[in-house]
Amino acid sequence: MNTLRNVPVGSTAKVKRLHGEGAVKRRIMDMGITKGVEVYIRKLAPLGDPVEVTVRGYELSLRKADAEMIEVE
Repeated sequence: MNTLRNVPVGSTAKVKRLHGEGAVKRRIMDMGITKGVEVYIRKLAPLGDPVEVTVRGYELSLRKADAEMIEVE
């Protein structure tokens, strides 16, 4: 399974599926990360947490644990 966490910096990925359940999944969807949306990986913090992405025209920081729940293609 390829997750948003594994996408290299400077690449774009398309969201295939969201894992997780309940409040966590709802929070990710509320941030605009839904199936089929393109996500651009802007940069990665020195220790790998958080990941900065651009989605739907705005910048967003995601924790490593949240990025691993987002399956991409």
